[in-house]
Amino acid sequence: METTGTDPRAYTPARGAAGVLDEALERLHSSGPERLGRLTNHAPMAVEALAAHGQERAVHRWLDRYAPKLEDFPAGLAPVTAANWPEALGDPRRAADWIAHFGRELEERPWREVLAEWWPRLLPGLYGGSTHPVIRVGHAVRTLLADGDATTAPRLAELAHGLGYWAARHRPVAGVTALPGTEEAAASAALDAVPRIAGQEGGFPDRLGRVRRLPVWATGVTGPDTAYERLAELVRAATHRYATHGHGEETMLVHAATAPNAVLRALPALPRTLWVPSLHAAWTASAAVTAMYAPAEGVPLVPPPGRLAPEEVMERALAHGDEHVIKLTDTALDFPDGPSLAAALRAVELSAPLSP
Repeated sequence: METTGTDPRAYTPARGAAGVLDEALERLHSSGPERLGRLTNHAPMAVEALAAHGQERAVHRWLDRYAPKLEDFPAGLAPVTAANWPEALGDPRRAADWIAHFGRELEERPWREVLAEWWPRLLPGLYGGSTHPVIRVGHAVRTLLADGDATTAPRLAELAHGLGYWAARHRPVAGVTALPGTEEAAASAALDAVPRIAGQEGGFPDRLGRVRRLPVWATGVTGPDTAYERLAELVRAATHRYATHGHGEETMLVHAATAPNAVLRALPALPRTLWVPSLHAAWTASAAVTAMYAPAEGVPLVPPPGRLAPEEVMERALAHGDEHVIKLTDTALDFPDGPSLAAALRAVELSAPLSP
């Protein structure tokens, strides 16, 4: 199978990163998945991205800077069981219950088996939590695939936190009219064809409720290998697009790239029968984020200066410190061509830096 750029399935942690990452995850698992009622705790995703790109020495220093944003782990209400899980799905008050449920599941069964069972249940609701839960799961799966099968206790716990957060914030989208004409188009052209919602204001849930029309794309894909290739194409196209459309006050457009990349990273751990539906769900999420946050017009692409190496771009993202910048840079480095690096640098330019 041929893919573009660096294949995310080939991820190997930098020397020393594995132990530092496990320490950081243990440090974070006493914190909740959200703060201030709805905002996401990005720290587990950001520290995994830093460790994956050779910045393990900076992980705990970055966490010290981010720590004021962390909140205590929430209280539980009642256990989630095999009998009552449908009624608990999508209830954000049950985040602790869901995380505990997946903790028990992952103690009793292989993690791939648990993921394969729950992935099709959760996939329709990947819009919940502004797509952050599926992104957290994608980072968690990448750690578990590192070095073949790195199933340490902190990494299994991180998968439980990610899946639990996803289940608690599960939110499907319905009533969207499919716009024909882009079924066989390149991913970049399909993203260009996404109509913006009327009135781009309010938070993610409000905007999501105003998404009424989205182009259809890659509907003819039936094989898993082609699904993987098209999904990689989508991630790369959405990353490139941020370099020209990531302007204005919003940082949320980054999720048009990072959400489908989370799905891409999870595919190698999933049965191949789930790859095609995963492609379609990832496209709808990327297109919805584009509809909600893309500006009316793009700006000219500004190429990266000189021969800037990918590791230098990650160092700039780390120095900046913003969690969305780090995560978009992490995605850009999966496809480290000029436009992808330009997108990462654009995020550095546009976003407010993390407080020292």
